[in-house]
Amino acid sequence: MDFKDQIKALGERVAKLKDNVLTEESTKNAFIMPFIKELGYDVFNPFEVVPEFTADLGIKQGEKIDYALLKDGEPIILIECKWHGAPLNFQNASQLFRYFHTTKAKFSILTNGIEYRFYTDLVETNKMDEKPFFSFDIADIKDNQIEELKKFHKAYFDTEKIVNTASELKYMGELRNVIREETTNPSADFVRHFAKQTYQGVVTQKILDLFTELVKKSFSQFFNDTITDRLKTALSKENETAPILPTDMAPLTGEPESKIITTEEEIEGFLIVKSILRKFIPIDKIAYRDAQSYFAILYADNNRKPLCRLLLDGSKKYVITFDADKKETKNEIKSLDDIYNLSDILIETAKRYFESENAEK
Repeated sequence: MDFKDQIKALGERVAKLKDNVLTEESTKNAFIMPFIKELGYDVFNPFEVVPEFTADLGIKQGEKIDYALLKDGEPIILIECKWHGAPLNFQNASQLFRYFHTTKAKFSILTNGIEYRFYTDLVETNKMDEKPFFSFDIADIKDNQIEELKKFHKAYFDTEKIVNTASELKYMGELRNVIREETTNPSADFVRHFAKQTYQGVVTQKILDLFTELVKKSFSQFFNDTITDRLKTALSKENETAPILPTDMAPLTGEPESKIITTEEEIEGFLIVKSILRKFIPIDKIAYRDAQSYFAILYADNNRKPLCRLLLDGSKKYVITFDADKKETKNEIKSLDDIYNLSDILIETAKRYFESENAEK
């Protein structure tokens, strides 16, 4: 099985066994150690995995963290474990906070064997952030989350690559949570924002209460209408491409024309390209357009200025890059992480467009 299948299988195992796993120690044995193993580490090799990891912390000397994953003799990931029935919160992460700055580990994980929360130091160097930049439920893990998790596999682990995308992952996750909460349980400030734009009088508490329900219903209707419109558009395009046949002729058989669907994997590839180029060109110059046969990443949203193209729908995945003469090179990749191996040519292409644009001004 490949990594994706292994993680999916572990998630199914966790869902099946959780009612019979009743202590923190059994959670470690049944859920967390198998998880560490799927990340490519030998859980019985003390040069790779150290249970009950100890580091001196002044008055807290002798305090232990549940696991430390090592590389070249140094901890790279710290893991604090709780029983799967225990909630994960700030208090449960207290030991991780204390240990983070005393070791060379750049990442830490707080987990109950079902939910995994990944932390780093985006806000202040060498001080663990209070909020995770990446989290998931192993029993309901999404494909794009598996791609992110794969970066922590022993075979692919690269601190710089992970940090490059950690910030966007963190804020996109937080924004999704805010949007979800505000559209299902809108706050007073959120409701007041819309009420002031549509109601001419003074927004009293009574008006605020009225608009709270109106805002919830409006967002619900908006989302439903958006989905309906997309379905209608897809059906309309399908009908437009269908041949008009005589009534006495049997319909042609064959594969229907595929519709353009932007996948989570393509968006993740786009974010990786952005993380590579953001230090070299303005980030708002990086755009994408999806097509049926490829996913194009463009400079200034200009089809004549391709940065690269992603071909991710087949059994083999490719990134098409371009030289100064627009000559294409088809680069096979095993995973999205391999896009980082093309950083030099992507940066060169982006700089070429950027410098040419500025020279024209």
